[in-house]
Amino acid sequence: MTENLLEINGLTKAYPGVVANDAVSFAIDKGEVHALLGENGAGKSTLVKMIYGLVRPDLGQMNLLGKRFSPPEPRAARAAGIAMVFQHFSLFEALDVAENIALGMENPPKQRELAARITKVSHAYGLPLDPHRLVGDLSAGERQRVEIIRCLLQEPKLLIMDEPTSVLTPKEVEILFQTLRRIASDGTAILYISHKLEEIRNICDSATILRHGKVVATCTPREKSARELAEMMVGCTLHEPLRQAVEFGDVVLEINDLNAPSRSQFGTALKHINMNVRAGEVLGIGGVAGNGQEELLAAISGETTGKAGTTKFMGQAIGNLGPNPRRKMGVLAAPEERLGHSAAPDMSLTENTLLTAASRQNLVKKGFVDWGKTRKFAKKIIAEFDVRTPGAHTAARALSGGNLQKFVIGREVMQNPRVLIVNQPTWGVDASAAAQIRQSLLDLANNGAAVVVISQDLDELMEISDTFCALNEGELTRPRPAKGLTVEEIGLMLGGAADLEAVNV
Repeated sequence: MTENLLEINGLTKAYPGVVANDAVSFAIDKGEVHALLGENGAGKSTLVKMIYGLVRPDLGQMNLLGKRFSPPEPRAARAAGIAMVFQHFSLFEALDVAENIALGMENPPKQRELAARITKVSHAYGLPLDPHRLVGDLSAGERQRVEIIRCLLQEPKLLIMDEPTSVLTPKEVEILFQTLRRIASDGTAILYISHKLEEIRNICDSATILRHGKVVATCTPREKSARELAEMMVGCTLHEPLRQAVEFGDVVLEINDLNAPSRSQFGTALKHINMNVRAGEVLGIGGVAGNGQEELLAAISGETTGKAGTTKFMGQAIGNLGPNPRRKMGVLAAPEERLGHSAAPDMSLTENTLLTAASRQNLVKKGFVDWGKTRKFAKKIIAEFDVRTPGAHTAARALSGGNLQKFVIGREVMQNPRVLIVNQPTWGVDASAAAQIRQSLLDLANNGAAVVVISQDLDELMEISDTFCALNEGELTRPRPAKGLTVEEIGLMLGGAADLEAVNV
Protein backbone atom coordinates (compact mmCIF):
# COMPACT_ATOMS: atom_id res chain seq x y z
CA MET A 1 0.00 0.00 0.00
CA THR A 2 1.26 3.46 -0.90
CA GLU A 3 0.72 6.50 1.28
CA ASN A 4 0.13 10.04 0.08
CA LEU A 5 3.00 12.33 0.96
CA LEU A 6 1.71 15.49 -0.70
CA GLU A 7 -1.89 16.18 -1.72
CA ILE A 8 -2.64 19.14 -3.96
CA ASN A 9 -6.29 20.19 -4.09
CA GLY A 10 -7.63 22.87 -6.43
CA LEU A 11 -4.51 25.06 -6.52
CA THR A 12 -5.16 28.20 -8.55
CA LYS A 13 -2.81 31.06 -9.34
CA ALA A 14 -3.53 33.93 -11.73
CA TYR A 15 -1.37 36.76 -13.01
CA PRO A 16 -2.49 39.77 -15.08
CA GLY A 17 -3.69 38.37 -18.38
CA VAL A 18 -3.07 34.68 -17.64
CA VAL A 19 -4.24 31.92 -15.30
CA ALA A 20 -1.04 29.98 -14.62
CA ASN A 21 -2.72 27.20 -12.60
CA ASP A 22 -6.44 26.46 -12.77
CA ALA A 23 -7.77 24.21 -9.97
CA VAL A 24 -4.82 21.78 -10.16
CA SER A 25 -5.25 18.61 -8.11
CA PHE A 26 -3.07 15.48 -7.79
CA ALA A 27 -1.16 13.51 -5.16
CA ILE A 28 2.41 12.24 -4.76
CA ASP A 29 3.08 9.07 -2.78
CA LYS A 30 6.03 8.26 -0.55
CA GLY A 31 8.88 6.73 -2.54
CA GLU A 32 7.26 7.62 -5.87
CA VAL A 33 8.99 9.24 -8.83
CA HIS A 34 6.20 11.43 -10.19
CA ALA A 35 6.54 13.29 -13.50
CA LEU A 36 5.03 16.72 -14.06
CA LEU A 37 4.59 17.18 -17.80
CA GLY A 38 3.32 20.01 -19.97
CA GLU A 39 4.31 22.24 -22.84
CA ASN A 40 5.99 25.58 -22.17
CA GLY A 41 3.62 27.89 -20.32
CA ALA A 42 1.46 24.99 -19.09
CA GLY A 43 1.97 26.04 -15.46
CA LYS A 44 4.65 23.63 -14.21
CA SER A 45 7.00 26.31 -12.87
CA THR A 46 4.27 28.16 -11.03
CA LEU A 47 3.04 24.94 -9.45
CA VAL A 48 6.43 23.90 -8.08
CA LYS A 49 7.06 27.45 -6.88
CA MET A 50 3.89 27.17 -4.78
CA ILE A 51 5.04 23.84 -3.36
CA TYR A 52 8.46 25.34 -2.55
CA GLY A 53 7.09 28.53 -0.99
CA LEU A 54 8.21 30.96 -3.67
CA VAL A 55 4.61 31.79 -4.71
CA ARG A 56 1.38 31.90 -2.69
CA PRO A 57 -1.71 30.31 -4.32
CA ASP A 58 -4.89 32.34 -4.81
CA LEU A 59 -7.14 29.35 -4.13
CA GLY A 60 -6.87 25.72 -3.07
CA GLN A 61 -4.74 23.98 -0.49
CA MET A 62 -1.94 21.47 0.00
CA ASN A 63 -1.57 18.75 2.61
CA LEU A 64 1.79 17.28 3.59
CA LEU A 65 1.51 13.94 5.44
CA GLY A 66 -2.15 14.72 6.13
CA LYS A 67 -1.52 18.17 7.62
CA ARG A 68 -2.24 21.56 6.06
CA PHE A 69 0.84 22.78 4.18
CA SER A 70 1.16 26.42 3.11
CA PRO A 71 4.82 27.53 3.17
CA PRO A 72 5.20 31.33 3.21
CA GLU A 73 8.81 31.10 1.98
CA PRO A 74 11.35 28.49 0.81
CA ARG A 75 12.89 28.32 4.29
CA ALA A 76 9.57 27.02 5.66
CA ALA A 77 9.26 24.51 2.80
CA ARG A 78 12.77 23.19 3.47
CA ALA A 79 12.02 22.91 7.19
CA ALA A 80 8.95 20.82 6.30
CA GLY A 81 11.05 18.46 4.16
CA ILE A 82 10.78 19.92 0.64
CA ALA A 83 14.03 20.24 -1.33
CA MET A 84 14.51 21.48 -4.88
CA VAL A 85 17.24 21.19 -7.50
CA PHE A 86 16.69 24.08 -9.90
CA GLN A 87 17.32 24.00 -13.64
CA HIS A 88 19.88 26.81 -13.28
CA PHE A 89 22.60 26.05 -10.76
CA SER A 90 22.97 28.54 -7.89
CA LEU A 91 26.65 28.02 -7.09
CA PHE A 92 29.65 30.30 -6.56
CA GLU A 93 32.54 29.21 -8.77
CA ALA A 94 35.23 30.79 -6.57
CA LEU A 95 34.12 28.80 -3.50
CA ASP A 96 34.71 25.12 -2.85
CA VAL A 97 32.01 22.43 -2.66
CA ALA A 98 31.67 22.51 1.14
CA GLU A 99 31.44 26.31 1.22
CA ASN A 100 28.70 26.30 -1.43
CA ILE A 101 26.71 23.67 0.42
CA ALA A 102 27.07 25.56 3.71
CA LEU A 103 25.52 28.66 2.09
CA GLY A 104 22.33 26.67 1.43
CA MET A 105 21.96 25.42 5.01
CA GLU A 106 20.11 27.17 7.82
CA ASN A 107 22.57 26.08 10.54
CA PRO A 108 25.66 24.68 8.85
CA PRO A 109 28.07 22.65 11.00
CA LYS A 110 31.78 23.37 11.18
CA GLN A 111 33.56 22.96 7.85
CA ARG A 112 35.44 19.82 8.91
CA GLU A 113 32.23 18.10 10.03
CA LEU A 114 30.36 19.25 6.93
CA ALA A 115 33.13 17.99 4.65
CA ALA A 116 32.94 14.57 6.30
CA ARG A 117 29.15 14.47 5.86
CA ILE A 118 29.43 15.48 2.21
CA THR A 119 31.94 12.72 1.56
CA LYS A 120 29.83 10.11 3.38
CA VAL A 121 26.46 11.02 1.79
CA SER A 122 27.85 11.55 -1.71
CA HIS A 123 29.51 8.12 -1.72
CA ALA A 124 26.45 6.46 -0.19
CA TYR A 125 24.31 7.66 -3.09
CA GLY A 126 26.85 6.98 -5.83
CA LEU A 127 27.64 10.67 -6.45
CA PRO A 128 31.17 11.02 -5.02
CA LEU A 129 32.28 14.59 -4.36
CA ASP A 130 35.51 16.08 -3.05
CA PRO A 131 34.28 18.77 -0.61
CA HIS A 132 37.48 20.77 -1.05
CA ARG A 133 37.39 21.20 -4.85
CA LEU A 134 36.56 24.60 -6.30
CA VAL A 135 33.16 24.59 -8.00
CA GLY A 136 34.69 26.48 -10.93
CA ASP A 137 36.82 23.42 -11.68
CA LEU A 138 33.85 21.03 -11.74
CA SER A 139 32.05 19.71 -14.82
CA ALA A 140 28.33 20.43 -15.26
CA GLY A 141 27.51 16.95 -14.01
CA GLU A 142 29.64 17.40 -10.91
CA ARG A 143 28.01 20.77 -10.22
CA GLN A 144 24.64 19.11 -10.29
CA ARG A 145 25.95 16.60 -7.75
CA VAL A 146 26.66 19.53 -5.44
CA GLU A 147 23.05 20.70 -5.75
CA ILE A 148 21.69 17.21 -5.14
CA ILE A 149 23.94 16.49 -2.14
CA ARG A 150 23.00 19.86 -0.67
CA CYS A 151 19.37 18.73 -0.85
CA LEU A 152 20.05 15.22 0.47
CA LEU A 153 21.83 16.58 3.53
CA GLN A 154 18.43 18.03 4.49
CA GLU A 155 17.00 14.46 4.53
CA PRO A 156 14.01 15.61 2.43
CA LYS A 157 10.61 13.99 2.21
CA LEU A 158 10.08 15.37 -1.31
CA LEU A 159 12.81 16.22 -3.84
CA ILE A 160 11.77 18.44 -6.76
CA MET A 161 14.00 18.23 -9.85
CA ASP A 162 13.60 20.72 -12.71
CA GLU A 163 15.16 19.60 -16.03
CA PRO A 164 17.90 17.68 -14.17
CA THR A 165 19.59 16.15 -17.23
CA SER A 166 19.76 19.20 -19.51
CA VAL A 167 23.57 19.52 -19.15
CA LEU A 168 24.53 15.91 -18.48
CA THR A 169 26.26 13.31 -20.64
CA PRO A 170 24.48 9.97 -21.23
CA LYS A 171 26.80 8.34 -18.67
CA GLU A 172 26.02 11.03 -16.09
CA VAL A 173 22.29 10.57 -16.75
CA GLU A 174 22.65 6.85 -16.08
CA ILE A 175 24.41 7.57 -12.77
CA LEU A 176 21.77 10.14 -11.82
CA PHE A 177 18.95 7.67 -12.46
CA GLN A 178 20.64 5.03 -10.31
CA THR A 179 20.85 7.61 -7.54
CA LEU A 180 17.21 8.69 -7.91
CA ARG A 181 16.03 5.07 -7.69
CA ARG A 182 18.09 4.65 -4.52
CA ILE A 183 16.62 7.85 -3.05
CA ALA A 184 13.09 6.72 -3.88
CA SER A 185 13.69 3.27 -2.40
CA ASP A 186 14.54 5.01 0.88
CA GLY A 187 11.03 6.53 0.90
CA THR A 188 11.75 9.99 -0.51
CA ALA A 189 9.27 11.10 -3.16
CA ILE A 190 10.61 12.79 -6.30
CA LEU A 191 8.71 15.29 -8.44
CA TYR A 192 10.48 15.15 -11.80
CA ILE A 193 10.10 17.84 -14.49
CA SER A 194 11.63 17.23 -17.90
CA HIS A 195 10.92 17.59 -21.61
CA LYS A 196 13.00 14.49 -22.37
CA LEU A 197 10.16 12.01 -22.64
CA GLU A 198 12.21 8.84 -23.01
CA GLU A 199 13.79 9.70 -19.68
CA ILE A 200 10.32 10.15 -18.18
CA ARG A 201 9.37 6.69 -19.45
CA ASN A 202 12.56 5.27 -17.95
CA ILE A 203 12.53 6.75 -14.45
CA CYS A 204 8.98 7.82 -13.53
CA ASP A 205 6.25 5.71 -11.91
CA SER A 206 3.38 8.05 -12.78
CA ALA A 207 2.75 11.36 -14.51
CA THR A 208 0.43 14.33 -14.21
CA ILE A 209 0.00 16.27 -17.45
CA LEU A 210 -0.83 19.99 -17.52
CA ARG A 211 -2.15 21.98 -20.44
CA HIS A 212 -2.97 25.70 -20.19
CA GLY A 213 -2.77 25.47 -16.42
CA LYS A 214 -5.18 22.56 -16.03
CA VAL A 215 -4.65 18.87 -15.34
CA VAL A 216 -5.70 17.12 -18.55
CA ALA A 217 -4.46 13.57 -17.91
CA THR A 218 -2.64 11.19 -15.60
CA CYS A 219 -0.85 8.05 -16.75
CA THR A 220 1.89 5.50 -16.18
CA PRO A 221 4.66 6.78 -18.48
CA ARG A 222 6.21 3.41 -19.30
CA GLU A 223 2.83 2.31 -20.72
CA LYS A 224 2.93 5.16 -23.26
CA SER A 225 5.29 5.97 -26.11
CA ALA A 226 7.22 9.24 -26.05
CA ARG A 227 5.11 10.44 -28.96
CA GLU A 228 1.88 9.63 -27.11
CA LEU A 229 3.10 11.57 -24.08
CA ALA A 230 4.03 14.54 -26.26
CA GLU A 231 0.64 14.56 -27.97
CA MET A 232 -1.13 14.37 -24.60
CA MET A 233 0.85 17.46 -23.58
CA VAL A 234 0.05 19.56 -26.64
CA GLY A 235 -3.40 18.16 -27.46
CA CYS A 236 -2.68 17.56 -31.13
CA THR A 237 -0.69 15.40 -33.54
CA LEU A 238 3.02 16.18 -33.69
CA HIS A 239 4.81 16.66 -37.00
CA GLU A 240 8.45 15.67 -37.38
CA PRO A 241 10.82 18.31 -38.85
CA LEU A 242 11.29 17.88 -42.61
CA ARG A 243 14.56 18.48 -44.45
CA GLN A 244 14.47 19.27 -48.13
CA ALA A 245 17.19 17.90 -50.37
CA VAL A 246 19.54 20.83 -51.05
CA GLU A 247 22.85 21.25 -52.78
CA PHE A 248 25.31 23.23 -50.70
CA GLY A 249 26.58 26.50 -52.11
CA ASP A 250 29.85 28.30 -51.57
CA VAL A 251 31.58 28.57 -48.22
CA VAL A 252 29.89 31.37 -46.26
CA LEU A 253 31.76 31.12 -42.94
CA GLU A 254 35.44 30.20 -42.88
CA ILE A 255 37.57 29.92 -39.74
CA ASN A 256 41.28 29.05 -39.89
CA ASP A 257 43.52 28.23 -36.91
CA LEU A 258 41.49 30.30 -34.46
CA ASN A 259 42.90 30.52 -30.94
CA ALA A 260 41.16 32.49 -28.20
CA PRO A 261 41.52 32.57 -24.42
CA SER A 262 38.44 32.22 -22.27
CA ARG A 263 36.99 35.42 -20.84
CA SER A 264 36.27 33.53 -17.62
CA GLN A 265 38.76 32.10 -15.14
CA PHE A 266 36.82 28.85 -15.26
CA GLY A 267 36.15 28.79 -19.01
CA THR A 268 37.90 26.90 -21.82
CA ALA A 269 40.29 28.45 -24.33
CA LEU A 270 39.81 27.71 -28.04
CA LYS A 271 42.73 25.96 -29.70
CA HIS A 272 43.38 25.80 -33.45
CA ILE A 273 39.72 25.89 -34.54
CA ASN A 274 39.18 25.18 -38.25
CA MET A 275 35.70 25.29 -39.73
CA ASN A 276 34.01 25.82 -43.11
CA VAL A 277 30.23 26.14 -43.35
CA ARG A 278 28.57 26.34 -46.75
CA ALA A 279 25.35 27.98 -47.86
CA GLY A 280 22.48 25.59 -47.13
CA GLU A 281 24.49 23.48 -44.66
CA VAL A 282 23.67 22.70 -41.04
CA LEU A 283 26.84 22.03 -39.07
CA GLY A 284 26.15 20.31 -35.76
CA ILE A 285 28.69 20.65 -32.94
CA GLY A 286 28.34 18.26 -30.02
CA GLY A 287 30.12 18.25 -26.71
CA VAL A 288 29.75 18.12 -22.96
CA ALA A 289 29.08 21.49 -21.30
CA GLY A 290 32.20 23.49 -20.48
CA ASN A 291 34.34 22.42 -23.44
CA GLY A 292 34.41 25.81 -25.18
CA GLN A 293 30.87 26.15 -26.53
CA GLU A 294 30.32 29.66 -25.18
CA GLU A 295 33.77 30.75 -26.31
CA LEU A 296 33.16 29.47 -29.86
CA LEU A 297 29.84 31.31 -30.15
CA ALA A 298 31.48 34.49 -28.82
CA ALA A 299 34.28 34.21 -31.40
CA ILE A 300 31.89 33.74 -34.33
CA SER A 301 29.40 36.40 -33.19
CA GLY A 302 32.13 39.00 -32.61
CA GLU A 303 31.84 39.22 -28.84
CA THR A 304 35.53 38.34 -28.75
CA THR A 305 37.69 39.76 -31.54
CA GLY A 306 41.23 40.10 -32.77
CA LYS A 307 42.53 36.72 -31.63
CA ALA A 308 45.05 34.53 -33.42
CA GLY A 309 43.69 33.00 -36.61
CA THR A 310 41.29 34.26 -39.28
CA THR A 311 37.51 34.46 -39.55
CA LYS A 312 35.96 35.19 -42.94
CA PHE A 313 32.39 35.85 -44.08
CA MET A 314 31.79 35.45 -47.82
CA GLY A 315 35.56 35.70 -48.27
CA GLN A 316 35.85 38.95 -46.31
CA ALA A 317 37.94 39.04 -43.13
CA ILE A 318 35.71 39.91 -40.16
CA GLY A 319 37.96 38.84 -37.28
CA ASN A 320 38.31 42.39 -35.94
CA LEU A 321 34.62 43.32 -36.26
CA GLY A 322 32.34 43.42 -33.23
CA PRO A 323 28.80 41.98 -32.99
CA ASN A 324 26.90 44.93 -34.51
CA PRO A 325 28.88 45.14 -37.77
CA ARG A 326 28.66 41.35 -38.11
CA ARG A 327 24.91 41.44 -37.51
CA LYS A 328 24.49 44.09 -40.18
CA MET A 329 26.34 41.82 -42.62
CA GLY A 330 24.13 38.87 -41.67
CA VAL A 331 26.13 36.95 -39.02
CA LEU A 332 23.67 36.40 -36.14
CA ALA A 333 23.83 34.40 -32.92
CA ALA A 334 21.60 33.08 -30.14
CA PRO A 335 23.60 32.26 -26.98
CA GLU A 336 22.70 29.54 -24.48
CA GLU A 337 22.01 31.81 -21.51
CA ARG A 338 18.54 33.22 -22.08
CA LEU A 339 18.35 35.78 -19.29
CA GLY A 340 21.23 38.21 -19.25
CA HIS A 341 22.89 37.19 -22.52
CA SER A 342 20.21 36.53 -25.13
CA ALA A 343 17.69 38.83 -23.44
CA ALA A 344 17.74 41.65 -20.88
CA PRO A 345 15.51 40.38 -18.04
CA ASP A 346 13.77 43.63 -17.10
CA MET A 347 13.26 44.92 -20.63
CA SER A 348 10.06 44.22 -22.54
CA LEU A 349 9.99 41.87 -25.51
CA THR A 350 9.70 44.94 -27.75
CA GLU A 351 12.86 46.44 -26.23
CA ASN A 352 14.66 43.09 -26.47
CA THR A 353 13.70 42.94 -30.14
CA LEU A 354 15.37 46.32 -30.69
CA LEU A 355 18.60 45.17 -29.05
CA THR A 356 19.52 42.70 -31.79
CA ALA A 357 17.27 43.62 -34.74
CA ALA A 358 17.88 47.38 -34.96
CA SER A 359 20.20 47.30 -37.97
CA ARG A 360 18.77 44.42 -40.03
CA GLN A 361 15.14 45.51 -39.56
CA ASN A 362 15.86 49.26 -39.93
CA LEU A 363 14.30 50.02 -36.55
CA VAL A 364 16.38 53.18 -35.98
CA LYS A 365 16.33 56.17 -38.34
CA LYS A 366 18.46 59.28 -37.84
CA GLY A 367 19.08 58.28 -34.25
CA PHE A 368 15.41 57.79 -33.35
CA VAL A 369 13.81 54.45 -32.57
CA ASP A 370 10.76 53.58 -34.65
CA TRP A 371 8.84 52.00 -31.75
CA GLY A 372 5.79 51.25 -33.87
CA LYS A 373 7.87 49.20 -36.31
CA THR A 374 9.77 47.55 -33.45
CA ARG A 375 6.55 46.59 -31.69
CA LYS A 376 5.12 45.20 -34.93
CA PHE A 377 8.19 42.99 -35.47
CA ALA A 378 8.06 41.78 -31.84
CA LYS A 379 4.39 40.86 -32.26
CA LYS A 380 5.23 39.00 -35.47
CA ILE A 381 7.88 36.93 -33.64
CA ILE A 382 5.38 36.16 -30.86
CA ALA A 383 2.75 35.02 -33.37
CA GLU A 384 5.06 33.02 -35.67
CA PHE A 385 6.79 31.15 -32.83
CA ASP A 386 3.72 30.74 -30.60
CA VAL A 387 5.28 32.58 -27.67
CA ARG A 388 2.82 32.34 -24.75
CA THR A 389 2.80 35.85 -23.29
CA PRO A 390 0.23 38.58 -22.55
CA GLY A 391 1.92 40.75 -25.19
CA ALA A 392 5.04 42.45 -26.54
CA HIS A 393 5.01 44.81 -23.53
CA THR A 394 5.79 41.89 -21.17
CA ALA A 395 9.22 41.82 -19.50
CA ALA A 396 11.51 38.98 -20.62
CA ARG A 397 11.88 37.63 -17.08
CA ALA A 398 8.09 37.15 -16.84
CA LEU A 399 8.12 34.44 -19.55
CA SER A 400 8.66 30.77 -18.82
CA GLY A 401 12.09 29.53 -19.87
CA GLY A 402 10.74 27.67 -22.88
CA ASN A 403 8.68 30.61 -24.13
CA LEU A 404 11.62 32.97 -23.80
CA GLN A 405 13.72 30.46 -25.75
CA LYS A 406 11.13 30.45 -28.55
CA PHE A 407 11.21 34.25 -28.61
CA VAL A 408 15.02 34.44 -28.69
CA ILE A 409 15.36 31.90 -31.52
CA GLY A 410 12.45 33.44 -33.43
CA ARG A 411 13.94 36.93 -33.17
CA GLU A 412 17.16 35.77 -34.87
CA VAL A 413 15.60 33.42 -37.43
CA MET A 414 13.11 36.06 -38.62
CA GLN A 415 15.93 38.47 -39.45
CA ASN A 416 16.93 36.18 -42.34
CA PRO A 417 20.60 35.74 -41.40
CA ARG A 418 23.26 34.58 -43.84
CA VAL A 419 24.97 32.80 -40.92
CA LEU A 420 23.24 31.77 -37.71
CA ILE A 421 25.03 30.15 -34.77
CA VAL A 422 22.87 28.89 -31.90
CA ASN A 423 23.88 27.24 -28.63
CA GLN A 424 21.38 24.80 -27.07
CA PRO A 425 18.46 25.93 -29.30
CA THR A 426 15.82 23.69 -27.67
CA TRP A 427 17.07 23.73 -24.08
CA GLY A 428 14.08 23.53 -21.75
CA VAL A 429 11.37 23.59 -24.43
CA ASP A 430 8.60 21.06 -24.94
CA ALA A 431 8.45 18.54 -27.77
CA SER A 432 6.15 20.63 -29.96
CA ALA A 433 8.22 23.80 -29.56
CA ALA A 434 11.46 21.86 -30.09
CA ALA A 435 10.11 20.49 -33.37
CA GLN A 436 9.11 24.00 -34.44
CA ILE A 437 12.53 25.46 -33.58
CA ARG A 438 14.35 22.66 -35.42
CA GLN A 439 12.10 23.14 -38.44
CA SER A 440 12.85 26.87 -38.46
CA LEU A 441 16.59 26.12 -38.51
CA LEU A 442 16.14 23.64 -41.35
CA ASP A 443 14.04 26.19 -43.26
CA LEU A 444 16.84 28.72 -42.88
CA ALA A 445 19.30 26.26 -44.39
CA ASN A 446 16.82 25.35 -47.13
CA ASN A 447 16.77 29.06 -48.04
CA GLY A 448 20.56 29.21 -48.33
CA ALA A 449 21.77 30.22 -44.87
CA ALA A 450 24.74 28.59 -43.18
CA VAL A 451 23.59 27.27 -39.80
CA VAL A 452 25.83 26.22 -36.89
CA VAL A 453 24.03 24.35 -34.09
CA ILE A 454 25.86 23.71 -30.82
CA SER A 455 23.99 21.24 -28.65
CA GLN A 456 24.43 18.61 -25.96
CA ASP A 457 21.38 16.79 -27.33
CA LEU A 458 22.91 14.27 -29.73
CA ASP A 459 19.49 13.11 -30.96
CA GLU A 460 18.76 16.69 -31.97
CA LEU A 461 22.06 17.04 -33.81
CA MET A 462 21.61 13.78 -35.67
CA GLU A 463 18.10 14.82 -36.67
CA ILE A 464 18.98 18.15 -38.28
CA SER A 465 22.74 18.17 -39.05
CA ASP A 466 24.35 17.61 -42.42
CA THR A 467 27.84 17.62 -40.93
CA PHE A 468 28.97 16.82 -37.39
CA CYS A 469 31.94 17.89 -35.28
CA ALA A 470 32.67 17.52 -31.57
CA LEU A 471 34.17 20.14 -29.28
CA ASN A 472 36.50 18.74 -26.63
CA GLU A 473 38.61 20.91 -24.30
CA GLY A 474 38.46 23.78 -26.77
CA GLU A 475 39.46 21.72 -29.81
CA LEU A 476 37.17 20.85 -32.71
CA THR A 477 37.34 17.42 -34.33
CA ARG A 478 37.48 16.95 -38.05
CA PRO A 479 33.98 17.30 -39.60
CA ARG A 480 32.15 14.14 -40.61
CA PRO A 481 28.92 13.62 -42.58
CA ALA A 482 26.23 13.22 -39.92
CA LYS A 483 24.36 10.57 -41.86
CA GLY A 484 25.56 7.11 -40.92
CA LEU A 485 27.58 8.10 -37.85
CA THR A 486 27.38 5.40 -35.19
CA VAL A 487 27.04 5.92 -31.45
CA GLU A 488 30.56 4.54 -31.02
CA GLU A 489 32.02 7.02 -33.52
CA ILE A 490 30.21 9.94 -31.88
CA GLY A 491 31.52 8.80 -28.50
CA LEU A 492 35.08 8.78 -29.83
CA MET A 493 34.64 12.26 -31.28
CA LEU A 494 33.23 13.59 -28.01
CA GLY A 495 36.28 12.13 -26.31
CA GLY A 496 38.57 14.08 -28.63
CA ALA A 497 39.43 11.46 -31.28
CA ALA A 498 40.46 13.58 -34.25
CA ASP A 499 40.98 10.81 -36.78
CA LEU A 500 38.38 8.07 -36.66
CA GLU A 501 39.87 6.21 -39.57
CA ALA A 502 43.10 5.78 -37.58
CA VAL A 503 41.14 4.64 -34.56
CA ASN A 504 39.19 2.10 -36.60
CA VAL A 505 42.23 0.54 -38.27
